[in-house]
Amino acid sequence: MNDHPRIPLAGVIGSPIAHSRSPILHGHWLRAYGIRGHYIPMDIAADDLPEVLRALPKAGFVGCNVTIPHKETVLALADVISDRAALIGAANTLVFRQDGKIHADNTDGYGFIANLRQHAPDWNPAAGPAAVIGAGGAARAVVASLLEVGAPEIRVSNRTRARADTLRSEFGARVVVYDWVQAGNMLEDATTVVNTSSLGMEGKPEFRVPLDALSPAAVVSDLVYTPLRTHFLEEAAAIGCTTVDGLGMLLHQAVPGFERWFGHRPEVTENLRNVVLGL
Repeated sequence: MNDHPRIPLAGVIGSPIAHSRSPILHGHWLRAYGIRGHYIPMDIAADDLPEVLRALPKAGFVGCNVTIPHKETVLALADVISDRAALIGAANTLVFRQDGKIHADNTDGYGFIANLRQHAPDWNPAAGPAAVIGAGGAARAVVASLLEVGAPEIRVSNRTRARADTLRSEFGARVVVYDWVQAGNMLEDATTVVNTSSLGMEGKPEFRVPLDALSPAAVVSDLVYTPLRTHFLEEAAAIGCTTVDGLGMLLHQAVPGFERWFGHRPEVTENLRNVVLGL
């Protein structure tokens, strides 16, 4: 009567967490592939995080995603840290290993690149400079991934220049910093343009970087996905650019974690997008 294997559990830790679409995403995959498992949202305060992480494997958890405000904190709590998580300075995917150790990884950059390759199949990151707006945690993942796939130069502009200067000092000479008032200028001859800031998100300030210098040949992506088609993407599309919304990055970054926890590599499909969007 007691020889049944434990049902694997995973989830997402953050605070707040009720807005997260990850449970919908992983729940769809679990049902689609007929996997006996569960994925749940967990609102965990910062003070409780160390205790909770150590307790989760005992409760049957095989891993979890981590979101704001814990993505940096978990690095100090993990036993093993991937090179890319260390480079980015944050983790979003934890695996609770059978030897009792917590493995921390960051799949945001993977999700960003996979999203571009899916929706802009002709995109060539080595074709010219990339321009990145913003210098927060998401920007770090984007910059690291663009460097990895061969972008020759990455131009960064942020409302607070010091954060952009930090990216330059940590990621090297291929990163070039522009003052915020000159952000529009860095779009000239850029073949990849990415908004990693919260500008244009529902409830946030409008995206007001001028796009006069934007080439119609550029691939333009916005990590914001509420709304799905931001004003920035609409303007870029009107210029003739190939545009890629931010929802795909959320979907693709979830693939490696799901595979590690539940033993099946899931696919990012149009049906999945519709389910996560509630269509």
